[in-house]
Amino acid sequence: MTVTEPAPAHSPVPPLAARARSVGGSPVRDILAVTARPEVINFAGGLPAPELFDAAGIAATYRAVLAEEPARALQYSTTEGEPTLRAALADRATARGLPTGPDDLLVTTGSQQALSLLATALLEPGDTVLVEDPCYLAALQAFGFAGARVVPVPGDEHGVDPEALEELVVRERPKLLYTVPTFQNPTGRTLPAGRRAAVAAVAARRGLWIVEDDPYGQLRYDGERVPWIASLPGAEDRTVLLGSFSKVMAPGLRLGWLRAPGELRRACAVAKQAADLHTPTVNQLAAARYLADHDLDAHVTRVSGVYRERRDAMLAALPGALPEGSVWTRPEGGMFLWARLPEPYDTTALLPQVVRHDVAYVPGAPFYAGTPDRTTLRLCFVTQTPEEIEEGLRRLSKGLAGTPGA
Repeated sequence: MTVTEPAPAHSPVPPLAARARSVGGSPVRDILAVTARPEVINFAGGLPAPELFDAAGIAATYRAVLAEEPARALQYSTTEGEPTLRAALADRATARGLPTGPDDLLVTTGSQQALSLLATALLEPGDTVLVEDPCYLAALQAFGFAGARVVPVPGDEHGVDPEALEELVVRERPKLLYTVPTFQNPTGRTLPAGRRAAVAAVAARRGLWIVEDDPYGQLRYDGERVPWIASLPGAEDRTVLLGSFSKVMAPGLRLGWLRAPGELRRACAVAKQAADLHTPTVNQLAAARYLADHDLDAHVTRVSGVYRERRDAMLAALPGALPEGSVWTRPEGGMFLWARLPEPYDTTALLPQVVRHDVAYVPGAPFYAGTPDRTTLRLCFVTQTPEEIEEGLRRLSKGLAGTPGA
C-alpha cells in the first residue's frame, strides 16, 4: 500500500521592499511597448542614429586592446576606473574650462548609474530633491526609488527660475537640485549663462548640492557654448558634473563618469563597489584608446552636422503637422523637441490612436514631478532621416486629427 504524503503548506514568500512596491514600472516603457513594430516611425526613443556610429574605429580599438594587453583588458579593474581613461577625460574637461585631474573622476556604467550612486550616497528616505519641471524621467525614477520627496522648481522656456529656486530651498530644505541645463531632456531648452550663475549663487548661499547632468552638451548646432555650472563661482565645492559617451560615441559601451568633490566622490565609489565592483575594463580601455588614436571632436562635428539637418527638417514640417495653436521649442542642440498642443488635447490618451498610423511620440505627462501638463509631448529628431521625419509628421498629423481628447 502506497502512502501519499500530504502536500506541504504553501506560505507566500516575503514581500518586495517598500521602495520597489511604491515606484512601480516605467510609464513610458509601458506606454510605448506597442511601438516596437519596424513600420512605426518612432520619434519616442532617445536613441542616437546608429548609422553614424564610428563602428570601424571602435572595433579597431577593441582589437588593439585585446591584442596588446588581453590580460589587463579581461581582468578586474579598480572601482574608480582605468587611470588612462580618467586621465583622458580629465584633459577634456580641463580643455573646456573646468580644471580637472584624474582623481576628481569616477567612471560609471553609463551616467544613469551615476544618478543611482548619488542617490545612495546623498539621500535618506524622505529627503527632498528639487528638479526641473518637466524633468528627465529616469532621474525621477532614481530619486523616487531612493525614497526621496521630489519637488519641481517653477521655470519658463529658458529653464528654472533662480528666484523660485531660492524660495523653495528656504522652504523645503532640499539636499540637491538636479538639472540638465544644456539641451535638456525632455524640452531641449538651455539655461542661459546668467541664470546658471544665479543658480550657483543660490547653492552657495543656501547650502545645496547641484547635480549637473550633461549628456548632450557637445551636440551643439547653433549659438555659443555656455559654461558648466560646475565652473562658476560658488559652485566649485557643491556641484557634481555627469558626463557620458552614449550620445557622442555609442550607448552600448555603457560608459559614463561623474566629477565630484572628494568626500562625495569617495562615497559614490563605495556605493559602486557594492553595486558592480567596476565598469567593464575592456570597454574603458577601448574608449581610452579611441580618444588617443581618433579625433572624437571631429566625429562629433560630423554627427552634429547630420543632426542639425534632421532638427531643421522637423522644425520645417511641424507647422503643418500639429494642430493650430500648438507651440514648440527650437533647441540649439541635443536630441529633443518639446511641443504643447492646445486644450483639450491629451497626448497620453491620443497615443494609441496615433500609433495606429505607424508613428509614435512620448507623452509629456510622465516627465512631471508635480501636476502634469497633458497637452505636451516629446519628439526625438536625431534617429530618422529628413525624409522619414517628413513622412512621420504627416502620419502624426493624421493621427491627431479628429477628437482632441480620449
